Amino acid sequence: MTSSALPIRPGMTVPLPGPLHSHREKLNELADLGYTDIWSAEADGADAFTPLALASAWEPRLRLGTAIVPAYTRAPACFAQSVASLADAAPGRFAIGIGSSSNVIVERWNGVPFVEPYKKVRDVVRFLRDALTGEKVTATYDTFDIQGFKLGIRPEQTPPILIAALREGMLRLAGREGDGAIINWLSAEDVSRVAQVVNDAAGGEPREIVARIFVCPSENAEVVRNAAKFAIAAYLNVPVYAQFHEWLGRGEQLTPMWDAWKAGDRKAALAAIPDEVVDDLIVHGSPEACKARIQSYFDHGVTTSSLAIMPFDPDLNHWDAVRSLAPTA
Repeated sequence: MTSSALPIRPGMTVPLPGPLHSHREKLNELADLGYTDIWSAEADGADAFTPLALASAWEPRLRLGTAIVPAYTRAPACFAQSVASLADAAPGRFAIGIGSSSNVIVERWNGVPFVEPYKKVRDVVRFLRDALTGEKVTATYDTFDIQGFKLGIRPEQTPPILIAALREGMLRLAGREGDGAIINWLSAEDVSRVAQVVNDAAGGEPREIVARIFVCPSENAEVVRNAAKFAIAAYLNVPVYAQFHEWLGRGEQLTPMWDAWKAGDRKAALAAIPDEVVDDLIVHGSPEACKARIQSYFDHGVTTSSLAIMPFDPDLNHWDAVRSLAPTA
């Protein structure tokens, strides 16, 4: 049995545009449009839990997930409290996604040393498994010690734990110790390789594969590609993403961009990104073409999507895009 045995879940990235207090009707419409899930992130905007807490009360049809909460930026007991609280608020429809994040977010923005990311993520997953049993935890993990912590709130249903993964070590961890993997910045065709590593590590047990898919339903290809190259440069020069794309086989295509970026020539770096790479990593074109491309992600092993509508075309209306890509459209 593989992840293909799991249901296909079309989801959307949150928060949506506008202040959080204004999202109730928009979340209702997402469910009406056939979206099954919403997935939050945590970098420099809203925290990962608050948008989901609001949605848990406002729209009970939606499943809630984090994609992702960094393993470093909450102390373990605080992390467990956040997870247990949301799982208690939305029993059976919350999934916690955990990842290492990046040296930029963890070290530069939060002042936390970004060391041993594999071990840190693994230890947080193991600790959460222990803490969510409701039993007292006294344990030494490789990256931290816990002395006598016991959750004062135990959810009726333990949430699945998903692991954000790029290369093989973390992908295997997601399959072996997680309930699935969260992936992003990859093409539909790349998913086959990534999902295979997860499912092999799971030993035949089904594992959820959640993909954040960057979408801009616009037929103005030149405008979209030019704008998308800024996002690609910002991410793919981060060491963990650069190594991921080398592993995926894009080293030759991206080396000129990496070399220019290291030399401090941002303009040359952007110009060096091939259009083919943009078209691999960003879903764009007509809504019909975008929906077909999104379907190809599912065909290659994704079980849950988290569409991220990207404002690469200034003429694109976010909510029109959401509607045009809807499962019921």
